[in-house]
Amino acid sequence: MLHRAADAELDAIWVGRDLGYRGGRRTGLALTDDVHFADHLERWGLDVQRPTYGKPVAERTAAAIWDILLRVNVPVFLWNVFPLHPFIKGDPFSNRAHNARERRAGAEILIQMVEYLQPKRVIAIGNDAYNVLSGVFAEDFVYKARHPSYGGQAEFLATMQSLYATQIAEREPDLFDHMPEADINSR
Repeated sequence: MLHRAADAELDAIWVGRDLGYRGGRRTGLALTDDVHFADHLERWGLDVQRPTYGKPVAERTAAAIWDILLRVNVPVFLWNVFPLHPFIKGDPFSNRAHNARERRAGAEILIQMVEYLQPKRVIAIGNDAYNVLSGVFAEDFVYKARHPSYGGQAEFLATMQSLYATQIAEREPDLFDHMPEADINSR
């Protein structure tokens, strides 16, 4: 995947904070849950079996990321400041923020990723990612989008639509968008 991304003339690397227990802990991929695992691989022309069993698990952040990413018509790579899943000791089904040591290690890896992939820009998904990115890269190279969780989805989508105004496909219209509420309920 890395070699394909390096050859793709990346528009951006979208950078989150770290892997969550419902998404990246299961898939091994930044900002990607079971539901979007195949979408991620398809973007890079890969075909690998899903690494989990049972019903696919959805994750809110991944759903918001992929809602927009599936419509972006330029190559984008997904990564995290800390590319592993930090959790509370003894509870792998929990999330915790990475610590300062993990953040420093992640920043070093991120610098190497950017040097190898050569994107035109990096886009921080949330304040935590932005604080790290803005500390290691030039100001005009780093863009910030509100994290879509905890009420930030509308602002996240608006920012990404602004950043990709000429490179985003319109979403398929919902057949019931323009139907009066009474008509929907009577069916």
